[in-house]
Amino acid sequence: MPRLLQYSDVENVFDNPRQAGRLAGAIRTRNDDHTIICGTGDNTAPGVLALIDRGQQALELFEAINTDVETFGNHDFDFGIEAIQSIIAASPQTWVSTNIYHQDDDGTAGERFAANDSVPTTIESVNKETVGFIGVTDPATPSLNPMADELYFTDPYNAAKKAVRKLQAADIDYIVALSHLGSGDDKLARQTDIDVILGGHLHTKRHEWVDGTLCVRPGAGGKTITEVTLNNGDITATQHETATAPLADDVVSALQGRIDAAGLDQVVAHTSQPLERTHSDVFAGESRIGNFVADAYRWALDTDIGLQNSGGIRNGPALSGDITTADLMSVVPFNEHIVCAEITGETLRAVLRESAASVVDFGEPGWWHSHLSGARVVWDEDAETIQAASVDNQPIAPRQSYTLATSAYVLHSDHEFPTLTNRHRVDEGGIQFEILIEYAREQGVDVAVEGRVKRIGSSDSQSASQSSSATTD
Repeated sequence: MPRLLQYSDVENVFDNPRQAGRLAGAIRTRNDDHTIICGTGDNTAPGVLALIDRGQQALELFEAINTDVETFGNHDFDFGIEAIQSIIAASPQTWVSTNIYHQDDDGTAGERFAANDSVPTTIESVNKETVGFIGVTDPATPSLNPMADELYFTDPYNAAKKAVRKLQAADIDYIVALSHLGSGDDKLARQTDIDVILGGHLHTKRHEWVDGTLCVRPGAGGKTITEVTLNNGDITATQHETATAPLADDVVSALQGRIDAAGLDQVVAHTSQPLERTHSDVFAGESRIGNFVADAYRWALDTDIGLQNSGGIRNGPALSGDITTADLMSVVPFNEHIVCAEITGETLRAVLRESAASVVDFGEPGWWHSHLSGARVVWDEDAETIQAASVDNQPIAPRQSYTLATSAYVLHSDHEFPTLTNRHRVDEGGIQFEILIEYAREQGVDVAVEGRVKRIGSSDSQSASQSSSATTD
C-alpha cells in the first residue's frame, strides 16, 4: 500500500533551523518502505540563507529526508539556470518536469530543461504496486521570475495529457501529478485522468476532490505536510502539522552552522511594537510592514510614491525587539534592484486599481496587492472602482507626471500591475533588502497604519482589513 508524503513551498524555512528540523522530523517519523517522499516546488528559495548559499542550503533537507521525487516552482530559478542545475545534480531525488524546455534562439522550445538530470515522467514501485509521476510548473514563471527568461514553458495541460498517456501505456496502478500550477490544479484535474494532484504555488492548504481527482496542498513554510494513502483504489489524505514533530538535530545543526558563517546578526534598529508579516496581514490591505517597505523605497529614490507588491513580502516571524540585518533581508529576500518609474496620473490610477485581485485575476480572491507610501486610495469592493485617490494629500491629476519607486520585478511581470512596464523606467536604485537595512539604520522601523488603503463596500474585505489593522497597529 503506497503512501505519499508531500512538502511544498518551504521557501524561507531554512532561516529558522528549528522549524526546518521539525519539518524533517515530521517526515522522518512517517517514512517507511511503503512511503514516497514528494516535493512540489519552491523548496530552494526565497530566503536569507537561500540568498547567501544560492539555494544550496536546501540540500540539507533533501539529504536528511531522502526525497524521492520533486518538481520545480518559480522560485527555484531565483539564482539562474546554472544554480538550480547544480542543485539538481547534487540532490538525491528524481526531478520530474513535463513542460519546461530551454528556449531556442527563435523563441521556441528547444531541448528539455536539465535533460541529463531530470525526467518528464517517472515510476516508483511499492510492494509490486506502481505509482507514475508527472511534474508541471506554472507557464507564467518567466513573467514571475526574470531569472527564468531563458526557459520555455509549454502548455502544462497538453504536456500532462501526453505524459499521462505514456504512463497509462505502462499499465501502472496510480498516476500522480507534482504540480506547481496553483489555481490551475482544477483545470488539470478536469482535463486529465490523474488520481492525485499534489499541489503547490498557492500558500493556502487544500484537501478536496475535483472530478474524481484528489487535490491537496500543504501550504507554505514547512508548517504542514500532506500524507496520501493509495489503498487498492481507495485514496485518502491527512494533513499533519509539524510544530510538535520530533526535532531533526542534524538538520538544525547544519543550517545553524550556515547562518553563523553568514554573519548577519548586526543590530540596525529596534522596535517595541512588532511588525507582523503573516499571509493575512500582508494581503488584507494596509499593514505596518508594507508601509515600512514602501516608505523605504520612496526615501531611497526621493520619489512621489513608493509601491511594494504584497507577494514580494515574505511570511515569517514578526520583526520585534532588536532588528538585525538578517531580519530585514528576510522581508524581501531577492537580489533585485528598486527602480524609479515615471507615469501620468491616469496611469497611476490604473495601477492603483490593479491592487485588487478581482481586477488582475491573480492570486486568491480578496487579495490586495499593493502597499503604498506617499499615496492614498479608497477602493469600493462592490463597484470595483476607486472612490478617491491622492498623492501628497492632493487628488491625482490625470495629466500630471508622478515618480514611483518599486521593485524591478513589478515592471517585468505582467501578472501584478500589468500597466507598469519597463518603458516607464527612468532610474535604478540599490538592492531591495539593502535599501531596507539602510533606511532602518537611519530612520528606524516604527511606522503606523494611517489610512493609506481603505477598502469599503464588501463586509468580507472590511473585516479582513480591520483585522489586519488590529493585528499590526
